[in-house]
Amino acid sequence: MDQRRLVLFLVFSLSLVMLWNAWLKQSQPAPVAVTATTDIEGAGVPTPTTGVTPGAATAVPGAPGVATASTAPRMVVRTDLMVAEVSAQGGDIVRLELTQHKATADKTKNFVLFDDGAIHLYAAQSGLIGENLPTHKTTFNLPQGEQVMKEGEDRLVVRLDAPEQDGVKVTKVMTFHRGNYLVDVAYEIENSSERALSPHAYYQLTRDGKPAESVEAFGVTTFTGPAFYTEAEKFQKVQFEEIAEGNAKFVKQASDGWIAMVQHYFVSAWLPQGGTEREFFAQKVGNDLYSAGVIVPVAAIEPGQSGRVEASLYAGPQEQDKLEDIAPGLDLVVDYGWLTVIAAPLFWVLSWIHSLVGNWGWAIIIVTILIKLIFFPLSAASYKSMAKMRVLGPRMQRLKELYGNDKAKMQQEMMEMYRKEKINPLGGCLPILVQIPVFISLYWVLLGSVEMRQASWLGWIQDLSAKDPYFILPVIMGVSMLIQMKLNPTPPDPIQAKVMMAMPVIFTFMFLWFPSGLVLYWVVNNILSIAQQWQITRMIEGEKSGAKPA
Repeated sequence: MDQRRLVLFLVFSLSLVMLWNAWLKQSQPAPVAVTATTDIEGAGVPTPTTGVTPGAATAVPGAPGVATASTAPRMVVRTDLMVAEVSAQGGDIVRLELTQHKATADKTKNFVLFDDGAIHLYAAQSGLIGENLPTHKTTFNLPQGEQVMKEGEDRLVVRLDAPEQDGVKVTKVMTFHRGNYLVDVAYEIENSSERALSPHAYYQLTRDGKPAESVEAFGVTTFTGPAFYTEAEKFQKVQFEEIAEGNAKFVKQASDGWIAMVQHYFVSAWLPQGGTEREFFAQKVGNDLYSAGVIVPVAAIEPGQSGRVEASLYAGPQEQDKLEDIAPGLDLVVDYGWLTVIAAPLFWVLSWIHSLVGNWGWAIIIVTILIKLIFFPLSAASYKSMAKMRVLGPRMQRLKELYGNDKAKMQQEMMEMYRKEKINPLGGCLPILVQIPVFISLYWVLLGSVEMRQASWLGWIQDLSAKDPYFILPVIMGVSMLIQMKLNPTPPDPIQAKVMMAMPVIFTFMFLWFPSGLVLYWVVNNILSIAQQWQITRMIEGEKSGAKPA
């Protein structure tokens, strides 16, 4: 198989993959639209079912007449990284703006992760399980006024009091940290009753089933949904459809691990502390509304004693260098799929170069040069084979004239000619085969790394993860491919020659919607390949012309 047939095979294979992905997406049931009137805070209270501890409490229904998300009072909490709106109902975070990240459609506005119905329904909820204990349906007393982290403060503590029930007082304590997307959520329980308490605490993320953003290129979409992690079972993603159908498979009980809600570029996760036995759950709680969370036991609280339970909430970008330090396995929410073994080191190299040059575009260019240097010997051997085949063009044309009607004989004579001239007809395929996994890996790095989101290069390229707004880079790439085709030996078959000349046009059209960072990689790679191929071709042709007089 020569290089031309390989290119045609790759185009055909890529088209099949696109059609397959598009068919899968088309065959999935369409999500039901979620309206702002859906009561996200009406989600049910989870019940421990696997016996996290002996005597696990039963679920407590919400008190009648509890305010809904739209009518319950709220308070605003401002830090250096976020603006959170906390509802009096349950003390839930029902809206969260990330001030260091801009919205996708309108870059004058902050990106909204938790949403109360403007676009999505998405909230971080928590509560206690036990008789007369507050849940996420209980109305808490909020502090007066806006809570702002002041200059010089490293943290901001917000205390919400639940109505005292039968001598049991519960305070929900939320601690926000400077320079951090972590929020510590604790429950302080004072038992002034005459009975011992053995409560449980639950922490859940409730969200609609719609993707956060329209991120798609030729049928490739990013994952949106819950994910579970334990040391034993590792990282497990769950589709919303599986939860709705009741066949979701994930770890149910463990002594470690966390629960996350993953979407493109961003993630929220409840991170219980310590090695306490915990129970994970996922359930459909409304019209295209799902909850996933974790239940942890609280140590028994005797009359006259107090207790405390705490978990951390991470709600922010999928910054890979920071996630790993927050919790074991949390960096796995950045999912590169089956090419992680290439994509992860590739991103590490990109990040290291970015730390030196301060620009992701130049980092991509430098990485392209490094990749080209690594595979320089392989490329050189390939271009030598193509250069020799280019020199042998007239002889191949002569063989076609002699044996045009006898394909077997012509193939036999061509292989004999290759053997005498020491040409490997498959040599031109190797650079393309090597580039395919690197190309796909870089595609996923650009598509899945929040560090690339809205990262500018120069001039008109203001977002390397998005398409070129003026299609300049795809056109340059098409021209570079055309130049490469001119340097290659001319196919003896006229039809094949026309198809090969159409390849630059086809690829240019395909790359119009690819991330500009990926097109930048391909442009630089093509330019380096042209320089290398031109030099080697010139040398080979010079050697052949010098050998003729002798």
